[in-house]
Amino acid sequence: MRAVITVLGKDMVGILAKVSAICAENSVNVIEVTQSVMQDLFAMIMMVDISSCKIPFSQLSDVFTALGKKEGLTIHVMHEDIFNSMHKI
Repeated sequence: MRAVITVLGKDMVGILAKVSAICAENSVNVIEVTQSVMQDLFAMIMMVDISSCKIPFSQLSDVFTALGKKEGLTIHVMHEDIFNSMHKI
């Protein structure tokens, strides 16, 4: 199973490292990453494999939401099936 993690916010040192650390701590494998910095806005999309995740998906989402609040970022985690359904024409 895969999920999409999106991160938006003011650019600062360590955003990718903090998000990746949470993934590693919970056995979530990062498959692909794309990120951009536009002036001072940071935007990142990660495709991750959650098949071996140590915690329930809802709890993983809560962990990322908490990180976002702490760092002043907007972080969303969406199961791939929901992401694909939302973006079908």
